[in-house]
Amino acid sequence: MLASILGALMVYLLFLVTLLVIVLFRKRIIRWFFVDFVKIIFSDEYHENIAEMLPAAKHIGLLNTIENQLRAEEGRILHRPISSIKSWPSLDPITFNPVQTSPFPLDRETRIDLSTVIGKRAKKPLHIEIPIMIGGMAYGIALSREVKIALAKASARLKTAVNSGEGGILPEEQQEAYKYILQFSKTAWGKEEEILSNCDMIEIKLGQGASAGIGDVILASTIPEDAKKYLGLAEDEDAVIHETFFENQTLADLRELVDTLRQVTKGVPIGAKIMTSGLIEQDLENLLQIGVDFIALDGAQGGTHGTAPILQDDFGIPTLHGLVRAVNYLEKRKVRDKVSLIVGGGLRVPGDFLKVLALGADAVYVGTAILFAANHNQLLKPLPWEGPSEMVFSEGRMTKQFDIEQGARSAEHYLRACVEEMETALRAMGKRSLKELSPADLVSYDETIARMAGIPFSFASIKKQ
Repeated sequence: MLASILGALMVYLLFLVTLLVIVLFRKRIIRWFFVDFVKIIFSDEYHENIAEMLPAAKHIGLLNTIENQLRAEEGRILHRPISSIKSWPSLDPITFNPVQTSPFPLDRETRIDLSTVIGKRAKKPLHIEIPIMIGGMAYGIALSREVKIALAKASARLKTAVNSGEGGILPEEQQEAYKYILQFSKTAWGKEEEILSNCDMIEIKLGQGASAGIGDVILASTIPEDAKKYLGLAEDEDAVIHETFFENQTLADLRELVDTLRQVTKGVPIGAKIMTSGLIEQDLENLLQIGVDFIALDGAQGGTHGTAPILQDDFGIPTLHGLVRAVNYLEKRKVRDKVSLIVGGGLRVPGDFLKVLALGADAVYVGTAILFAANHNQLLKPLPWEGPSEMVFSEGRMTKQFDIEQGARSAEHYLRACVEEMETALRAMGKRSLKELSPADLVSYDETIARMAGIPFSFASIKKQ
């Protein structure tokens, strides 16, 4: 016992002496390391110099270098979280036109109507008070139970809709949500008639911005035990997301699926989600042929829990491009007032939301941005040893520490702040309703974007003089 105490004291004293030496001689120690390091960097041949990493990283890119090392380590497909690393064309070059001389801005007390309707031709259209909906993020294979419930609570407080995503159908989420959109996916779960009949809208997932139409296999070891029963999985069974709904699938199969879902749900809007691509007009025509009430477009910069980098970076077209082409095509087919359009993918702030709505969308989906917002004040819990996603992703080790009410309140505050900013913007344009907004309220300082989107270029008037 005495020997153990003496040993501990010796270690403690050694630690104090070392600390004292570092404090007293810190400048000399740092200089010694620095001089030695610089000599090596400036003297060693390139092939034996750590500096060789700099041109390699410059040539390949730092993240690409890291991902290639992960490929070399794992020997299998990578699953990169969140979103693409590419600099996709954004909505930033588009701005709004204020009214200042006549007409004039509206008083701050003026009530602004942000309500919208999705699936107008359905027997039971979806009515929501704000045009911002919470996008599909899957329970059990992407997000934790706690986060899903928090987001559903936030949707109720702002009277908007939340999308289930392609994971398990969580009863508490469905219960807490103001309006619940079931994402009908290429899976074995989420198909029970009781679940379908209690939804406010059905979204058939054909594609996604970050993963095109590809399926996936989620390993059983990454799925929480409490989620497996909602996914209908055995203890060691992987979750499989297929590429198609039917063997040798045809448009006729999808048309029959739409009709069946419409009967089972007794008239709620039935729509489909696709990735924006260079084939968007063909995709839209096919969706019109199968009889959808709404179309959800997910731009190529859309987020994800994890998918192959090649699908994130090298497939699809930007949200802005897909939106403009979709609106033009639906107007050409004279169905713009019949088929609703929901847009998501890389939308970050209230200005993005409002610009998309001005360009023709009926509503927007927000995913990554509200997920980070819900984790506000809680993302510090895992730091510095773990990433913030440990709090929200289903396989995270700290999900049970996520405070549902705090998360719901943070997501609510985020949505409420976005709404107030959008209302302020509409007042600045002299508008009392979202329905008064149009492309005529926009201008762009990027000549190509202005021409392609059909809005004025900011130098146009000067050129005409």
